[in-house]
Amino acid sequence: MGEARYFNIGDVVYARESLYNDGGVPDVAEDALLVQEGCRGVVVNIGFLEADEDQEIFLVRFEGEGGILGGPVGCLPEELTQDEALAAA
Repeated sequence: MGEARYFNIGDVVYARESLYNDGGVPDVAEDALLVQEGCRGVVVNIGFLEADEDQEIFLVRFEGEGGILGGPVGCLPEELTQDEALAAA
């Protein structure tokens, strides 16, 4: 397995793009907006894709209304940044 470690558990991250359900989030319509670009979240777990054990995936809980964390969303490293200014651009 790969050892890239782009982010660590507990890191604050921002969505680099709007994220939509690809079918991986149960009880949410496929293609439904999960996270708006620039939204802040925290990494809660790290794993690897079953189909490609070198591809890290990060479970992130993003802030919703009132700063309440939503359910975990699986994100690829290129969908996240720790640079708030980059996420807001």
